[in-house]
Amino acid sequence: MSKPVIREPLRRNSRSNRARILTAARQGLGQNPDLTLEEIARAAGVVRRTLFGHFPGRAALVEALAEEATESLRDAVAEQPDAAEAPERALARFVLAIWPVGDRYRLLLSLARQDLGVERVAEVLSPARAKATKILDRGQRQGVFHDYLPPAVLNAALEALILSLLESVNAGAWEDDGTRTAVATLVTAGVPEQWATDVVTAVASELRAEATDA
Repeated sequence: MSKPVIREPLRRNSRSNRARILTAARQGLGQNPDLTLEEIARAAGVVRRTLFGHFPGRAALVEALAEEATESLRDAVAEQPDAAEAPERALARFVLAIWPVGDRYRLLLSLARQDLGVERVAEVLSPARAKATKILDRGQRQGVFHDYLPPAVLNAALEALILSLLESVNAGAWEDDGTRTAVATLVTAGVPEQWATDVVTAVASELRAEATDA
């Protein structure tokens, strides 16, 4: 007996529903980690049965979000140039690259407490953290960044700063496209304000030009 043919419109509808569920979960859980699956389904515009058809439970949904975040962060980190770039430029480029995926980053940390676990979150974030730590280590050795903290500890502090600024943007306290956060990150790392501003302005301009040419 031949297998039933699944029509392409049904496949497209299924993919669309899955994407809407993930978007609603990412946005909703970022604001309220205790959001229920029923509330997520309602926000996605699907019935509860449709959500469970894609994700049999909260754990499966959260793990899908973790995988989505992993891919986004991996892509952002992979776009970074090699170690030949000046560390202050590399750090500015890094912050500007991860800013668009900041909500995923923030969501993972908010879910670490009750869903994913600290170890799983650390696994997801390890490529980004390793990249930033290497940039900071190189900058400290070249005298560009403060060296009163070990690179990994300084990175943890800068990560907290970036997440705090992202929270402020999401709360409507201020507006930023990532450039102001990049400047704040460089200044906190030890780069003089005007130098940091000039570096971020130049790197942001280059990234916009690259996006236009792509």
